[in-house]
Amino acid sequence: MRATTIHDTRDIRLSEVPEPTIDADTEAIVRVVAGCICGSDLWPYRGENPITPGDTIGHEAVGVVEEVGSAVKAFRPGDFVVVPFCHADNTCPHCLTGMHSACDNLGFTESGQAEYTRVHQADGSLVKTPGQPDDDQIPSLLALADVMATGWHAAIAAGVTEGSTVAVVGDGAVGLCGVLAAAHLGADRVIAMSRHEPRQEIARRFGATDIVPERGEEGEARVAELTGGVGADAVLECVGNDPAMRTAFRIARPGSTVGFVGAPHGVELPVRRMFTHNIGLAGGMAPVRAYLPLLMDLVLGGTINPGLVFDATLPLDEVAEGYRMMDERRAIKVLLRP
Repeated sequence: MRATTIHDTRDIRLSEVPEPTIDADTEAIVRVVAGCICGSDLWPYRGENPITPGDTIGHEAVGVVEEVGSAVKAFRPGDFVVVPFCHADNTCPHCLTGMHSACDNLGFTESGQAEYTRVHQADGSLVKTPGQPDDDQIPSLLALADVMATGWHAAIAAGVTEGSTVAVVGDGAVGLCGVLAAAHLGADRVIAMSRHEPRQEIARRFGATDIVPERGEEGEARVAELTGGVGADAVLECVGNDPAMRTAFRIARPGSTVGFVGAPHGVELPVRRMFTHNIGLAGGMAPVRAYLPLLMDLVLGGTINPGLVFDATLPLDEVAEGYRMMDERRAIKVLLRP
């Protein structure tokens, strides 16, 4: 099959690789209808994560079930499904508390930017749509495989409540989905920290009431001004680097919580400030399966439209250009059609 592979820093190729097979009775093979490039894929692309040359890459996909293992009972060939990037059995003690991303049988989508992908725990992971979705629903359903669920997790972890003031650090797809989540959860004020006009426009459409284009101390001062010197009731850190985390804690009011979902790279926590201001930190890798049923209902009911984060669509053959577009910030998030 055709699949995206990574070979070195900024070396993405479309290669012929073996099709995935059923190796365990809990597995399923899904024909990818739409995949995409994630901001986290840019870490290895830029050389920030270790690379094994020739590995497939891509962890977000929606598609049609092609084959299932003998233990899979809830799905059959022909079902249209959303594939969470992290696979869970939905029965272990961690899953039963809603922490599917720490499942005892955790697995991951390894070829979301390809023609086919394998799901390790099909019954516990996949969520099917009621029939074949309309083509215009595909982008929003695809967003549920990772970025919308991850933005939602940031908002839940930060304790966003009705009537609160929320600040979102990061204007990538996850940060924008965090804005959407905070607005849907009832925040009165949602401050999006973004210096890119196309992203600012989506943030506004998602419910941002204020845009802060400045970064660092200037941005932090602007948030302080907007909140009357108090700070935000909840902060969503959606980047994963040290400057973003420092900003998140500096704009959080005493007693609040920072919800972090950006994969951490070089982050040092400001423990003294956390202690003196009683600011908590919660979050981590999103338990996508825990949120999927609710989020799918919101998408199919037309309540939320997270698919707006996809501002470019390319055929799979042009995946290398898609990476360049995101790396150079010419695109927020690229949807791929095999």
